[in-house]
Amino acid sequence: MPGRVHSVSSRPTEPNARPGRIRMALKSTIYKAELQIADMDRHYYADHALTVARHPSETDDRMMVRIVAFALFAHERLEFSKGLSDVDEPDLWQKDLTGAIDVWIEAGQPDERRISKAAGRAGQVTVIAYGGKASDIWWQGVRSKVERLRNVQVLSLADGVAAALGRLAERTMRLQCTVQDGAAWISSADHDPVAVEWTVLKARAGA
Repeated sequence: MPGRVHSVSSRPTEPNARPGRIRMALKSTIYKAELQIADMDRHYYADHALTVARHPSETDDRMMVRIVAFALFAHERLEFSKGLSDVDEPDLWQKDLTGAIDVWIEAGQPDERRISKAAGRAGQVTVIAYGGKASDIWWQGVRSKVERLRNVQVLSLADGVAAALGRLAERTMRLQCTVQDGAAWISSADHDPVAVEWTVLKARAGA
């Protein structure tokens, strides 16, 4: 059973922007999250201490989607990437003991070239899209190419979920996430639980 994991991340804009090299003058805001996960579908139960760096151009909604992505795919080796310091990294990744990338997770609306490149670098790729109608339009634009990538899955959060998650954001958070029967709920002491619902737009081959 994994113990407490400290993760650091910083990621840009909404929901598909990927910046070039950013000068250090742009200072991120540091958020702390004590995340308790009870995933009955995967039989994964652990507490994680997360340190999340939110870039000035990133909204609370997107930051919280990243945290939920961590909760849904939690593993002792899953971690947030370097963020703005390297545009060739995802929002989260999981590497094996040799440094090879097992899992690559993107939040937002990456273009098909980025998804294809990720599929060539990682064993499994997950894209968590959000944004309602804008997300639907994005998917129609990339669908024909992404559907050919066997190791990629694409999930789309229900409209309004990202905004509801954003309202949970505080500089210091104590969050609980429960996953059961393909559904998830995330809550804090000061907020009602948020039902995290999603549609599978594309499943991985053999999943």
